[in-house]
Amino acid sequence: MDASGLPVERSTKPYLIGLGLALLLTAIPFALVAANALPRFTTLVIIAVAAILQILVHFRFFLQISFRSTPFENLAALAFAAILIIFMVGGTLWIMFDLHHRMMV
Repeated sequence: MDASGLPVERSTKPYLIGLGLALLLTAIPFALVAANALPRFTTLVIIAVAAILQILVHFRFFLQISFRSTPFENLAALAFAAILIIFMVGGTLWIMFDLHHRMMV
């Protein structure tokens, strides 16, 4: 139901488009790694770009989050979650690299 209490019609078309894009953005990095056709750095850059595009596809097609019409509270919560994830991943990498450095003595 929307804000006026009327039922919202749902279509499977956006979900199918999102599924197709998600599968494509997953298959491309797998194919590049399996074929080993490009240099390592180029492959890593393509994987990173595909991952970012995959996140955007999930936001748009599965979570229905549009950065133009989404309320501020949703975007603020999304930004807070992104910051927490960055801190957790960054802290984990920092600890792991520090432990690796200390163990190499």
